[in-house]
Amino acid sequence: MKYFRLIVIGLLMGAAEVVPGVSGGTIAFITGIYQRLINAIKQFTPALVLTLFREGIPKVWQQVDGLFLLFLVAGMGTGIVLFAGGISYMLQHHTIVIWSLFFGLVLASAFVVANQIEQKNLTTLLAAAAGAVFGVTITQLIPLELEPGPLTLFLGGSVAVCAWILPGISGSFILLILGLYAFVIDAIQVLDIYHLAFLGAGCAVGIVSFSHVLSRLLAHYQDVTLAVLMGFMLGSLVKLWPWKNTLSYLLRDDGRKIPLVEEPVTPQQYELLTGADPQILLAGAVALGGCLLVLLIDWLVIEDDESR
Repeated sequence: MKYFRLIVIGLLMGAAEVVPGVSGGTIAFITGIYQRLINAIKQFTPALVLTLFREGIPKVWQQVDGLFLLFLVAGMGTGIVLFAGGISYMLQHHTIVIWSLFFGLVLASAFVVANQIEQKNLTTLLAAAAGAVFGVTITQLIPLELEPGPLTLFLGGSVAVCAWILPGISGSFILLILGLYAFVIDAIQVLDIYHLAFLGAGCAVGIVSFSHVLSRLLAHYQDVTLAVLMGFMLGSLVKLWPWKNTLSYLLRDDGRKIPLVEEPVTPQQYELLTGADPQILLAGAVALGGCLLVLLIDWLVIEDDESR
């Protein structure tokens, strides 16, 4: 059951990463595997090769928490492949519903993170404010137009994966800012192994490097780090706000439009600008459902920890 649970968490993390603005790191945090994930990833250093030659595969497998990573990564890969098309469809045809869901998920996740901050003082308050400002700022960046070649995919992957491991910042949103999101989604859907290999290599380098930094911060400055992460989440809510006015689009080869620059508006303004029903009651119900789901997961994680 514990490995089935890891696969389910991986599925959710993979699905979250498909959406620009939602982080798989948020899912890892609220499901209670965040610290274990960081500790496992940071084991992948050159010293691991020496351990392999000196003590063999079983020792390396144990050191990197192999079964944990195997089932989690398998779930993530499956989630990305399974949900890429479905979430893209929802973002295209049911934008208010999907954004409301993720708005509720991230809002409640910020509350969960806040509860884990032990010393709530001026320092952590300022750290949270700084994180929120950064989160809002990054959502307002004008996307670049990088050519999706091997080098840009490698560099883009190494940067985006740092956002993947941070709650509140989406790796897919970083790819969107870099102008690589549409290309990567298409590559996933058609299983373009050549280009995905360069993206994957960049992700591997970036996540191992950044995991060491993040692990040290959590070990020595846990409350401040958690406060910053909570601020990231709150700042990212600007991107997740269900009612938006799209200022510019990215036009894909199949004719579909991917929003590039958006501004949040009120439901009434949304109706005036688009002529579409703002679906206020449905949006509120879905957002509330997302909040309750996170709080339920957090309660189940606490109950599981106390029973051990």
